[in-house]
Amino acid sequence: MENNPKNLAPVTVVISEIVLSTRVKEYETWVSGINQVVANFKGFLGVDVIRPRDSNHLEYVVIVRFDTYQNLDNWQKSQLSKKWLEKSQHMVERQSHSMQVTGLELWFTLPKNTHVQNRPPAYYKQVLIGIMAVYPLVLLVNMLLAPILISVPYLFGVFLSVIAISMLMTYPVMPWLTRRLNTWLYPANRNKK
Repeated sequence: MENNPKNLAPVTVVISEIVLSTRVKEYETWVSGINQVVANFKGFLGVDVIRPRDSNHLEYVVIVRFDTYQNLDNWQKSQLSKKWLEKSQHMVERQSHSMQVTGLELWFTLPKNTHVQNRPPAYYKQVLIGIMAVYPLVLLVNMLLAPILISVPYLFGVFLSVIAISMLMTYPVMPWLTRRLNTWLYPANRNKK
């Protein structure tokens, strides 16, 4: 198991929780605290918190990245992790669900059927979808930002383009595209309906 190259690849955990409307401030404090604690663990690469856009649907998505599965596992099995997760139980309406991903599958919307939840699409399909999403976005962003990009240094202009493309890829482009191509990406899901 330890010699498996996949166990040595960076790994991401996506955690989704619906927070009680009366506990939002408390949850925000908790998120800040647990992020400071996890940052001290070996192999920690970073954390992103996507806050709710709609006050009627208080879903927080927390994305935690570690350099290897083993270091992630060490964090998840630690007493500190268990202690912090227990602290949040009374703040959430719906308990978190999490998914561990190791590559591009972070951008793929998985079908509702649970039997395929941990199986990403074939690599070549991920690459083709990536091309279908990235190429039009590069053209669009460069066209829309052209007036700005001309007046800034080249590397800064590329940086601005990458930010815009990454934001659009994460939402709404990839979720929309993967829902539209669901039966091609997850043929096993179609066969078991």
